[in-house]
Amino acid sequence: MKILAIDIGGTMIKYGLVSLDGNILESSEINTDAEKGIENLLTKIDFIKNKYMNYDILGIAISGTGQINGEKGEVIGGNPIIPGWIGTNLVELLEEKYSLPVILENDVNCAALGERWKGAGKNLKNFICLTIGTGIGGGIILNNELFRGENFVAGEFGHIQIKKGEYEQYASTSALVKIVKEKTGNNLNGREIFNLEREGIKEYKEIIDEWIDNITDGLSSIIYAFNPSDIILGGGVTKQGEPLLNRIKESLDKKIGPMFKQNLNIYFAELGNSSGMIGASYLLLKKINKLEEKYDLRGN
Repeated sequence: MKILAIDIGGTMIKYGLVSLDGNILESSEINTDAEKGIENLLTKIDFIKNKYMNYDILGIAISGTGQINGEKGEVIGGNPIIPGWIGTNLVELLEEKYSLPVILENDVNCAALGERWKGAGKNLKNFICLTIGTGIGGGIILNNELFRGENFVAGEFGHIQIKKGEYEQYASTSALVKIVKEKTGNNLNGREIFNLEREGIKEYKEIIDEWIDNITDGLSSIIYAFNPSDIILGGGVTKQGEPLLNRIKESLDKKIGPMFKQNLNIYFAELGNSSGMIGASYLLLKKINKLEEKYDLRGN
């Protein structure tokens, strides 16, 4: 049997088959066409499900954008980029339609669980996962469990305040692109910006240094609040590898006290774009096990 995993983003929907031991067997992607709303999204999910109609599917594991009550599978808030998405109980809709177990959880929470199961966090009991992309998102793993918070919105680190303002407005990849546009007039993506720095253009090094300083301003607040032993950083910028990670560590070292540095480890995520699908699959397996336990307890 295989898991049908779907990762719904604002721009693209990644999907594919995941084995029961958490390996991606195949994957593809289609445009979200977010502006077309929830009905169009359901049509796309139907397309994906039908693509695998001849496979023995155990259930559907969905990682999604926004604030999500992962216990119910209901979208409860966030940026309304998909009209009709907020307020939808996707699990209820799809379980009734396909007669299969379904889970829905926030994408960064799924990324954290994916890294816990098969990636950089697989030997860690507690850690914080921070993704740096269009915005900044967070997932918290405590005692091997996802910590969702009282209202299922724990880890919204992008909205914490740093000295300049809201964290993700100054430390996301979008923020880096914006700073470059404001200071140079050039509309570049993250990869292009780092390439220009590597060419020795001083202006881009100064901009990236400023951006890293913004990242570590927020990181230091998170570290003072949680005193974590391990932080995993994800997002496309992690493709810059060890040199960027070392610069982040160097900047951070100046901002936190000795007791907070002690035993602190910072890693880049290992699973890339697959982490959400893998983490969602983990949650589906957990849900199925709970259903089986409940069934067994009935003595049937």
